[in-house]
Amino acid sequence: MTADSPASTDLRADARNAFARNATGNPELQLERASMDAGFRSYWRADDRGTSIIVMDSPPDKEDVKPWLIIRDQLDNAGVRVPQVRARDIEGGFLLLEDLGTQTMLQAIDSLDVDTWFERAIDQLLKIQAMPVPAGLPSYDEELLSRELRLFDEWYLGRHLGLSPDCGTMESLDLVYRRLMDQILQQPRSVVHRDFMPRNLMPAGDELAVLDFQDAVHGPIAYDPLSLFKDAFISWPEQFIESHWQRYHQRALAAGLPIRAEYNEFRKDLDYIGIQRHLKVMGIFARLCHRDGKPKYLTDAPRFVAYLDQAVPKYPELEPLQQVLDRLVKPSLAASV
Repeated sequence: MTADSPASTDLRADARNAFARNATGNPELQLERASMDAGFRSYWRADDRGTSIIVMDSPPDKEDVKPWLIIRDQLDNAGVRVPQVRARDIEGGFLLLEDLGTQTMLQAIDSLDVDTWFERAIDQLLKIQAMPVPAGLPSYDEELLSRELRLFDEWYLGRHLGLSPDCGTMESLDLVYRRLMDQILQQPRSVVHRDFMPRNLMPAGDELAVLDFQDAVHGPIAYDPLSLFKDAFISWPEQFIESHWQRYHQRALAAGLPIRAEYNEFRKDLDYIGIQRHLKVMGIFARLCHRDGKPKYLTDAPRFVAYLDQAVPKYPELEPLQQVLDRLVKPSLAASV
């Protein structure tokens, strides 16, 4: 019986139902799928005698729930609005959570003034960045930065486009990656959520609750404000983004966070960590498609090429990357339209 066989799936469903019914004391509880991550976690909703609850199912052999719990508790202690845990079975990979509703900030964006939504997002982000760095939090170091960049080579260029870049192309990428990492490793650092964007924020009264924080690291403070506005699933006008980055910069300085005092220097930090992230995400989306059977993510690849086109030409030292994009990536995107 394989991990994903029908019998295994049935056993997992039985275990999930047993956990939920035991945790609520309700033997009649019926779970229905609420949502699923890009990873292996899934979420299930049920009505428990008039109160809606959520069960997180995190199969231990695929997606250990402990990092999520550890970071959740640390964020909670720092005053960040995170989902409340009602019951837990760590070994089984099940959590009983409060139900924050069915809409993320991305889905609810039209229900309130957009500027207000982003101010609320920055409220939570500043709390995250003001946290003392938890003991044992992984570092966003050179090894991790490099491994993420290589996802673009392996999965987007290699697997998705079917290219075997020649020595000249690889030398160009190696040079650009070195320049990116050298600059990024000099950036001021804080706790980094690493996927801080409207899809991972949920309205909770007058606040936004923060989700999907289990991959947090100690790294560049510019990373999360970059992610918030250079979103994977929606593009905002450049003038709108710029005004909010300026507002964030003012608030971060006022809060005493470790951030470049000069906005122009901070703006370069945003561009550099953004270029690294955009390349990484394109690699991840290709991997989700070809390894995990989730092709829908690749439809957003052109968004990230557009983000790269906005940032890379500003820096002559990154010109080799622009040549790779123009010569290898853009023709394939044009052909697929």
